[in-house]
Formats: sequence, C-alpha cells, structure tokens
Amino acid sequence: MRVRMGVALHAPAACHCDGEAILSPPPLYPKCNRKSVFATNFEPSPAASRRPLAIIAATLLTLAGLAMATATLAKDGDIAGQWSGTWAASPQAASVPLEFSGQTIRQIVHASIGGTQVRVRLSNAYGASPLHIGAARVGLRSTGALIAAGSNRVLTFSGSASTTIPVGALAVSDPVDLRVPDRADLAISLWIPGNQPAATEHKLGLQTTYVSPEGDFSGADLLPTATTTASYYYLAGVDVRSSVPSRAIVVLGDSITDGLHSSPDANRRWPNRLAERLGTGKGGNRVAVLNAGISGNRILHDKAGTNASARLDRDVLVQPGARYLIVLEGINDIGIPGGSAAEEIIAGHHQIIDRAHAMGLKVYGGTLTPFQAFLPGIYYSAENEATRQVVNQWIRASKAYDAVIDFDRALRDPANPSAMRPAYDSGDHLHPNDAGYQAMADAVDLSLFDVGTRGRQAAAAKGPTLANGKPNATPCKCPQ
Repeated sequence: MRVRMGVALHAPAACHCDGEAILSPPPLYPKCNRKSVFATNFEPSPAASRRPLAIIAATLLTLAGLAMATATLAKDGDIAGQWSGTWAASPQAASVPLEFSGQTIRQIVHASIGGTQVRVRLSNAYGASPLHIGAARVGLRSTGALIAAGSNRVLTFSGSASTTIPVGALAVSDPVDLRVPDRADLAISLWIPGNQPAATEHKLGLQTTYVSPEGDFSGADLLPTATTTASYYYLAGVDVRSSVPSRAIVVLGDSITDGLHSSPDANRRWPNRLAERLGTGKGGNRVAVLNAGISGNRILHDKAGTNASARLDRDVLVQPGARYLIVLEGINDIGIPGGSAAEEIIAGHHQIIDRAHAMGLKVYGGTLTPFQAFLPGIYYSAENEATRQVVNQWIRASKAYDAVIDFDRALRDPANPSAMRPAYDSGDHLHPNDAGYQAMADAVDLSLFDVGTRGRQAAAAKGPTLANGKPNATPCKCPQ
C-alpha cells in the first residue's frame, strides 16, 4: 500500500498472462472473505443503494476512471518535464589521491540525450573530510578546454555559488537553463579552494581532464591549463530535463563496460555506441544510457571499487529516470585469484535482479565474454572457463532476467568459442577493441527499450525472482 498526501492508495494488482505483466485495477467489491481496505471503504451502504440509479452509475464510473488512470500512469511512466540522467560515472576511492591547490578542474562529459535544463551531481563518497567547492559552472564544450561562447552557466547549490559536501555525501546543483543537444559534450568546471585531495574519483575516465594553475578560472571560456589527466574527480552525474518524455538505461559492469582499451577522447565504449544506436530512431534519442562500469569490479567482493552488490543503490537504483538495468558482471569474480564459485556468482545476480525489480526496473542480463589466454594460469584456466560456461548457461536459460543480451555470442571466435574473435580483440584477449565494443552495442535488441510497458510500476509487476529463476507472479483469472 502506498501513502501520498496522507491518503492510503492501493496499487493495481499485478498478474501475468502468457508471460506479459498486466496491471489490474482493484475490485470495487471483495470476492473473498478477506476484504481489502479499498472494498471496505467503498462498499455501498443501504442509504447509498436508495440513491437514484444515475448517481450510483456516475459514482461507479468515477471509481473506474481513477483505477484506469492509475493503471495508465503505471504503464506510461515517462512524464515530460521530469529529470533523467544523461551521463554518469561511478565513484571510486582513489588509491593515491591527486591533491588540488586552489586550482580549477575542467571535466568533459558526453551527454547521451539532450534537454533544456541541466543539473550536476558531485560526490564526496570516499572523502575523509568535507569537500569545499568554491565555484562551479557548466557549458557546452567547443574543443579541448574551450567552452562555446555564451554557454558557460554558473551552478548554484541551494542558491549558493559555493558548497561544502559532507563526508560520504552527494550534492546536487540547482537547475540551470541550457539547451543541450543529444550527444553533445559538456564542460563542468570546478574551483577547488585551498589544498584538498581528490579522494573520490573515477579512475578510467578515457577523457582528458584539464587542470589550471592556481586560481578560479571557472568563468573563463578557455581554461589556462597547467596539466591534464584522464580521470574524473568528484563528478558523479549530469541530469537533463526536457519537454519530451525521457527514460534511462543504467549499465552495471566492470572494465569491459568502463571501456578499457577503447580510443581515448572518442566515446567508443559499448554504452556510448548503444546510445548512438538509440539516437538513430524516429523521433530522436529519448533513451539515455548511464555507464556504471568500474574497472576490476566484482559482484561479491571489493577490488577496484566497491563491489556491485554494495554500490547498486548508489550507482543504479537512484539514477534519475532509470527504467532499465543491463548487468554485465562476474568475469572478475571468476578470474581474480581466490574467486567465487558459479553458485555464489549466480546468487549475487539473483540479489541484483530482485532489488532492481523491487524498484520497478526491467533487468537484462549480459552473458560473460570470452577470455582465453588472458593471464593464463593466473586469471584464465580451464576450470575458470568451465565456471564461465555454467554462469552463462544460467543467464541464458533460467529466465531470471527479463531478457538476455548475448555478448558472448557477439564476441566469441566461431572456430574457438573460448576465445575472442581476433578482429574484436584489443590484444590482451579479455577486453575488446573499438570494433568489439561496437559489436557489443550491435548485439542489443533496441525493442527492449522502445516498445511495451516502460514505467517503473509496470516493470515492477514481474515481482521478485525465486531461486528457480521463475517470476513470482499470480496467474491471471480472466473475467467470466
């Protein structure tokens, strides 16, 4: 039961017919001994039964309309004017934090969808002390560290041009008006006063970050640059708002999702390529793709970054506009020495699926890609390959996921299915090259995001996943 504005609302009942989730409005009258609150509250009294027939009919039509409106809202889900993430990077604890000394950082992000308003999310997730942001701006990037003239907007936080982010916390900027085209580059400039370590970063940025000499240069169109790096600092996400309904896919993964060995400053990770494919359809790109990959990530244990199970809430479930989750995790659980058994990895997948379903997301499973000859005897072994096959068979056959994206099939060598196709291999035999990342994006069926029910409530109708991989759903009983 949901409560809004002090009123108790009973959600439409969810059931399944022929594998399709159906939202059924609550009955006006109970059909069993255990009456619902809805039925009790609206059961007609003897006095009501004596009212004119027209009034009773009008009352029933009103109630039916409310139930239908609830079901329609649940189905459509996407509402114009709501916020959606357009870019994301999962925070990591810096092993050797870079220290800024009164400098300005200009970071470039590639929006997956556009909008007319922007806000920025900053993170102090791993800081040991409060993070002071002296000034912040966002603008359209022209080239390099240059911002397009007239587009550099001041960011405020609760009306203030500066902010202090508590230890472990997130800060969201106030909205600013800025017309952002689909797949545009944005430049986010942060002035970091004093001496402060960048304890929170995203290490594999694959994008040049520009660092100024000492001073607040956030308002400069062309940032004077003292040095550059290829990581993101403090920056967790960028959101947009548009008059056109939008929704987002979040991709939870490891270095393959993070884009290791893809071309720097070129946005050729497979989630970027997926966003490009989504943007070629009729009506433009209204489905954002948010990359929650961390190199070295595992489902069950920390390695490079917090494990996927622990960061699911922060990096996936609270992303603005999230409707879908693609999971491509588990190869590091297998390959890193002291790894997990197939049963443990599968149990971890079940937990991610159930928690995402509880928040109304549709969840799609990606099969684990080939890795023969990557650090043989350390990472790859015949035993580890057998574990990968067990996990992949479960992903394909269990029906625990709402759908399966077969990345293994897209990348494997037909002549040697344990290895990656040579044309897609970056050279280390685990990570694809640009062509391989394109093949991964091409393996995704776009109808998973373009048709059918799209709202959080409709997706939630699938219900929790049982241990046997079957949905926990009550069969529909069609009206007689």
